[in-house]
Amino acid sequence: MVYTYPVGGRVDRPVERNRHAGRLDMSGRSRSARLAVLVAAVGLVTMVTTGVTADAAAGAPGQTDRAAAAARLNLLVPQPVLVRPSATAPYRITPATAVWVPAGSAEARAVGEQLAGLLRRSTGYPLPVWEKPAGSVAAIGPGIELRLAGLAGLGDEGYQLDAAPGGVVIRAAAPAGLFHGVQTLRQLLPPAAESDRRQPGPWLVPAGHVVDHPRYAYRGAMLDVARHFFGVADVEHYIDEISLYKINYLLHLSDDQGWRIAIDGWPRLASYGGGTEVGGGPGGYYTQGQFRQLVAYARAHFVTIVPEIDGPGHTNAALASYAELNCDGVAPPRYTGIDVGFSSLCVSKPVTYTFLRDVLDQLARLSPGPYLHIGGDEAHSTRAADYATFEGRELPIVADTGKAAMAWHDIAKVNPPTSTVLEFWGTTGSDQPTAAAAARGNRVVMAPANRAYLDQKYDPSTRLGLNWAGYIEERDAYDWDPGSYLGGVTGPSVLGVEAPLWSETLVTMANIEYLAFPRLPAIAELGWSPRATHDWNSFAERLGAQGPMWTVMGINFHASPQVPWAPGTRGGTD
Repeated sequence: MVYTYPVGGRVDRPVERNRHAGRLDMSGRSRSARLAVLVAAVGLVTMVTTGVTADAAAGAPGQTDRAAAAARLNLLVPQPVLVRPSATAPYRITPATAVWVPAGSAEARAVGEQLAGLLRRSTGYPLPVWEKPAGSVAAIGPGIELRLAGLAGLGDEGYQLDAAPGGVVIRAAAPAGLFHGVQTLRQLLPPAAESDRRQPGPWLVPAGHVVDHPRYAYRGAMLDVARHFFGVADVEHYIDEISLYKINYLLHLSDDQGWRIAIDGWPRLASYGGGTEVGGGPGGYYTQGQFRQLVAYARAHFVTIVPEIDGPGHTNAALASYAELNCDGVAPPRYTGIDVGFSSLCVSKPVTYTFLRDVLDQLARLSPGPYLHIGGDEAHSTRAADYATFEGRELPIVADTGKAAMAWHDIAKVNPPTSTVLEFWGTTGSDQPTAAAAARGNRVVMAPANRAYLDQKYDPSTRLGLNWAGYIEERDAYDWDPGSYLGGVTGPSVLGVEAPLWSETLVTMANIEYLAFPRLPAIAELGWSPRATHDWNSFAERLGAQGPMWTVMGINFHASPQVPWAPGTRGGTD
């Protein structure tokens, strides 16, 4: 039996600003009698005690603590498939608590170490990680057990969580399910459990039974690092945040304004094409070693990196780097604006396809996931016949790498192979080429810009973001159904959802957070939870209960006036 004190959990990073500066205290807002119960349910518990330890100050949990714990079981985001509260006492994490993981599974152990590392900081407890012998089902000691066990109908990402006075057991068929169960467990604990400093507790997990699995396999949060560059630490931090809500796909790597990945044999793509961004800033790029680091970090959080290299349009950074990729052999200047549709790779030149093969081959080797995203959108300066020729040559190159192609729904007009996944970004519920592609067998990821684009402003007063697709407040982001939004694209034709975040106006992690939260959890719930559970009033109440946790985590979120935020919530600023 192995006993460890692992370092796992989130990485503390330098903070570029006071993340709580300028927060708006929402605790004084009026609310309905029904929501008044949440004061006890989700408020932060604090004590100021002189000369005693945090444990002693906490003492035995009182009725308020127990009521708060019980309420949290019904305030989860995304909404689980089944939640059944128990009338028994909650489980209390104490200095004797251990985290139990199955022997022989490095991935399951890593999940246990992440959980233990997170809770050590806030509880001050040792929380050792112990391996449980294979085949053992009996409890060995007080604690939290992660158990690999096949559960019918839940798939690799589903899980079952049972909490009782004696402990917590999370069962799943695969480590991904254990990870998702741990994210649910984090929401069942008091918000102070997310603190990076020791807090007084008590640390109560409400007794009950949760069964959960995703509605859709693909739940993405595309982050644009091309228009403004974000380094490894920022992307890892975003992975921490999106994985809490069971998001499992990420990334956009090139555009007119910047090329963000080093490619062997084409050094100027990164050194020159990566040297600027919107507004003329310094830009940046990832070395292949740094990209592998991102892939590994994402994989540890059960997020798959899907690199996007757009073409034939959105390619000015590449065209500026290599003159031979232009039909006239003249490299354009680098671009720092936000217009689209003016650039195009030269469709008739053989070097274009040498370039594509080199780039896509290297990205395929760097990315263990099943997809390469090839863009294909807004190619306004490419003639229709040339567009068809280009995609007819690029798609086989992707297939040669062993990956499946993803592309924006614009590609549907050239009848791509049915293995190509389309991503719908339109703003209406009708698109005949996409519907026809779905009828042929192509699957579609739903990302309608007027619902799912996180870079759109909340309202006219929002400083960050754009508004070409309209204003998207919280209810707009939540109140639609991916399974019926687009005519002719329903049922198994829908692979999932994505919440793209384009970075024309974003320069800091605080900017990212302000536009992503609280809308990202809305899209996450649409992708994870059963259609029958989708209800705005229920979601708004559960989302409001996330506020104190986000406050503790330092997330710079928009405190939407549409949401009844719980006491202890301090919203951010843009």
